[in-house]
Formats: sequence, C-alpha cells, structure tokens
Amino acid sequence: MAAGLAGCGGPKLAKADEQMARGEYFDASKTYRKVYNKLTKREERPLRGEVAYKMAECHRKLSQNARASAAYQNALRYGQTDSLIHLHLAQSLHAEGKYAAAIKEYEAFLASGSKSAALNELAEEGLSGARTAAEKRPGSRYVVRTFKPANSRRADYAPMYLDRSLDQLYFTTTNEKATGTRKSEITGMKNGDIWVMRKNERGEWQRPEAVEGELNSEYDEGIVSFSPDGTTMYLTKARRSPNSNTGVEIYTSQRSDASWSAPVKFEITADTLSSYGHPAVSPDGTWLYFSSDMPGGSGGKDLWRINLKERAGSLENLGEWINTPGDEVFPYMRTDSVMYFSSNGRPGYGGLDIYRAEMTRSGGWNVTNMGLPINSSADDFGITFGEGESGFLSSNRGDARGYDHILQFELPELKINISGWVVDRDDEPIPNAVIRIVGNDGSNQKQVAKDDGSFSFPLDRGVSYVMLAGARGFLNSRQEFTSDTTETDAEYGIDFILASINKPVVIENIFYDFDRATLRPESKTALDELVQVLRDNPNVTIEMASHTDRHGTDEYNINLSSRRARSVIDYLISAGIKADRLQSQGYGESRPKTITKRLAREHPAFKEGDVLTEEYILGLDDPDLQEEADQINRRTEFQVLSIDYRMY
Repeated sequence: MAAGLAGCGGPKLAKADEQMARGEYFDASKTYRKVYNKLTKREERPLRGEVAYKMAECHRKLSQNARASAAYQNALRYGQTDSLIHLHLAQSLHAEGKYAAAIKEYEAFLASGSKSAALNELAEEGLSGARTAAEKRPGSRYVVRTFKPANSRRADYAPMYLDRSLDQLYFTTTNEKATGTRKSEITGMKNGDIWVMRKNERGEWQRPEAVEGELNSEYDEGIVSFSPDGTTMYLTKARRSPNSNTGVEIYTSQRSDASWSAPVKFEITADTLSSYGHPAVSPDGTWLYFSSDMPGGSGGKDLWRINLKERAGSLENLGEWINTPGDEVFPYMRTDSVMYFSSNGRPGYGGLDIYRAEMTRSGGWNVTNMGLPINSSADDFGITFGEGESGFLSSNRGDARGYDHILQFELPELKINISGWVVDRDDEPIPNAVIRIVGNDGSNQKQVAKDDGSFSFPLDRGVSYVMLAGARGFLNSRQEFTSDTTETDAEYGIDFILASINKPVVIENIFYDFDRATLRPESKTALDELVQVLRDNPNVTIEMASHTDRHGTDEYNINLSSRRARSVIDYLISAGIKADRLQSQGYGESRPKTITKRLAREHPAFKEGDVLTEEYILGLDDPDLQEEADQINRRTEFQVLSIDYRMY
C-alpha cells in the first residue's frame, strides 16, 4: 500500500519518512497528517495506524504532548501492536499531567514482556514518578512565575547570566525579530537567535535585544554558557545542509566590548554523526559539561565533560550516577560540585524534570528532584541561579503549542521568630531588660526589651538556642529551646519572669504532707526551677523562708515553718547548691501576706494592698474566703540577701 501511495499525486509517505529520518519533525508531522487524512477506506486501516504512530513520534519529539497522546491512541485503535506505543503514550500522558491514564499505559508496557532492560527501566521510573505525582504531595517553597520582560509570542528559553555581576541575562529566542528568515523544519518556528537583557542603574531589566556582532545567523544558535571572565561564549549551533540529518554542535565566540565574534566550532571528537549541545562551563573554568548522543553512553542523550585546559584524553561520561536510558540534557554547574540538569529518565512529574546533583567525596553524585513548582508535568529545563535561591528556568508548561518560556523563581526567606515579654513575678513589664540569645550555629544576638517588656528575635531552622534575660534589680533567668527543622514559617513564644532582688519571691507549688515538714514529690518541679535560678545567678545568697496560716500556737507554727524551710534548703544542697549560699528561717504566722496586683487578679475577692492578718481574715463573713486567705498565707518564699557571693 505504501508503494501505491508513493506513486500517486499529493503527499507522499516516503517523503514524510525521509523528513523524519533527517530530524525535520515539524515538516514530517504535517506530511504524515496529509497522508493520514487520505487513508479513509476500511482496507487502509492498518496503514492509517502506522502513519498515526509515526505522526505521534513527531509530536513527541516536539513536546506536543496532547497531539502525541491522541495520535498514539489512534495508532492503537487502528491495530498497531508495537508495545513501544504503550510506553510512549504513557510518557505523553504523563507530560500532560494525566497521571492515572499514564499509570495504566506504563503497566501495559511492562506487562507486554519487553526484553529491553533499558526500556523496562524507563517504564519503571516513569511509573514511579506518575504514582508519586498522582499523590499530589506538597512541593517545595519555591515561588515560580512568568518572567514577562523576556518572553515573546514564540519560544524563549535557556537563560544564562554573563557573569557574577548578574546584570546581563542571555537567552535563546525565536521571536518575530530573530535573524533567520525561514522556519525550522524541526520545530516549525523561526530559527533561534541569542538575545540579551541588561539592567539599568536602578537594577531594572531593560527590553531584550539581539546580541551585537557576528554571532547570529539564519541558522539556529542558542543555549549558551560563559567562561568565568565572561569573554568566551560556548553555544549550541545547528548543523544543517540540504537533505542531510539534523544535528547540533558546540561553538565558541569571543567578546570584544559588547560585540561577539563569528562562532568557531569547538572540536570534541572526530565523530560527525553524533550531536553535541547544551554547553556548561564549570565556575572555575576547568571543565565543559555538555549533552551528547555519542556512543558509549547509557542511552538517549547523556551528560559528558571535557577538560578545557588539557583536552587530550580528558573526555568522560558522567556515568550511571547521572545518566539513564532516557535523555539527560541542559547541565548547569552552580559550583564545582553542585550541578543541575534535566532528565526524562528518572521518576518525575512528566516530560523533562530539573534535578539537583551534588558530588560526593567518593566521586559519585547524590541526585534529587527539585519538586513542584520548579517542575511540572511539562518540560522544565535550562535553570540558572542569581542571588541566593533565585534565578530563571525554562518550561513549556501551559502552552499547547509546546513553546518554551522563561520563568523566574525564588525561595522566600523563612520567617522564624521568637518573641515574648520580660515581666516580674506580679506580671508587671520590666522595661530595658537585656535579652541575649546564643545559638549552637555560632549566632549571638542581644536586644533591650521595649517599655512594655516585649522583645523579638529572628531565628534559623534547626538551631539550639540558649536565652538569658536580666535587668537591674532582678535575678537573671535562663531558658533553652531548639527551633523546628520543617520548612515553614514559625513564631515561637517565650516569656521571662524575673525575680526581684529587693522583695520576697513566693515559690509556687511547694507541697508538704499534712502537719509535717516532708516535701511531697510534686514539689520537685518547682524546686528544680529554683535550683536553676541559683545556677544562673551564682553570686547570689538567699534566705529560704516558710510561713503558716493563723491556726495553731505561735510556738508550733514557728517550729513547723522552720522545719519546712530547712527541708527546702536540704533539697537545694543535694542538687549541688553550696550550703553557704543558703539560710533557712521559719516565720510561722508572724508575716501575713500583702495582696499584690497579681494576687488581686487571681483572687478577685481581695484587693491590692490588703494585708491578710488574723483580724482581717476573721472579718470576712464567708468561711470559704477565710480558707482562701489562709491558703495565700501558707507559702514558701525566698529573699535575696546578697549579690556578691565570692566575687572578690
């Protein structure tokens, strides 16, 4: 039947096959479409399926995923049985973000019993990626948006800074003003040119313009990288001659002021059949990384490198750490040991995904997917970094034509803070308190509390901190904590309650057995906090005092309170506090409590300044209020005696 078509007028299947063999996928797809539309008879169904398959392959090569999926499905509908259709249909559905349908096709290919280990690996990796993507796991904190100043109505991609000044951005464009006057047989677009954007004195990006000099021609130029000094450009240039296979090669161009010289081919090997593209110079200028389908790789396109200073014998494949049976393309060396690249041979979200690779001490690489939203179900590639975690990348996401566009990305700084108040034991703010915070990452911050006692510090993730607060007339207070490691904004709260040097401080939650001086176990927490206060203030001596209520004789109450105060002293000594820093005193009922502002808030029946003498308590009509007053009087407290212990 194919021979019959070749002999008739109109589009010829043989012509389409020749176009496809030369890599002229756009032209071939149009020719296949015309052939396909002519095959309407029942007996032509098998050939229609064959043509649909070839047309699908063209669309796949052009990253026109929706068209590819439809054509593959037509190929199956018309009886094509090649198991590769299931794999390629799975990949195109995957790139459309149709993960459930892609999973079925990956599984269908694996069930077909393919004997190709490389293709089975691609299917397994694709299936893993589609399943992960279908789970819709949270992505990274990167923010990605279109970079409008660089984008035209055509394809714009592969941005790259000239140098570390970050004020010139080069990229490839097929816009209406590109030099080439004809459309590419490969893509159907105008051939690409290299354009540049510059920042003005205010740091604003200006309108892009074609680079000056002899760089651009009617053929495809693009995908650039620069020597560290910005004087040598490495670029990809199409290799085209009539009726010959399409390929790409790496060229160099030299800069003089703002003008670039005519490109000169950069010889890597004598192999003229393979393609060499996507150059990336290492930051130290030693290595040129690139993508090639030359023999000796893992399949598809692999990443290679060659030493720019000693080329002879230095060519090497980056190996199985990086390369897969799929395509590895668009390398970018952020540092001499951190590389970014794109691949469709690893578990991903569809199409090309961007991966980060960090070289290990043993010479291998740890590779991780950059995740959403850096990646998408479409092709994502050509990343470059500027300041910190910000930069540009290329993607054809959201474009049914398969056109690439330049996106900008940034990783917003995490907002992690700790804030609180410094107050006294009556919850009154302590203005001008000094707070210090020291992290195990070497950070050291100091701040003076505001008049309302408030403070706030910025923090980093996963750091252990020690904080110390102090103020004139008060004992220091120390606290420790560790910030979370999760990549989310966080606000921590912590308050410092400082004990006054000039008035007694009640120790809350000290409990004794009834009518005894034995400390109950639940007192341990409060006593340990007192131990810490004394450790944080090593030059302080204190008197530990115990008070009873009005019940019982004076002699009994003095004796009981003395024994209780002594019990606290014994605990402090057992915890390592020097005995000569401690005195004990039992006051019985001789020092009734005066209601403070805090106590008035906690016990509304009493007002600030009330002294809970026996006469005052007996004057209360409600027995419950009398018991409440007695409970306030029953207390253990300490008073600072000196602040210069062993200072001299």
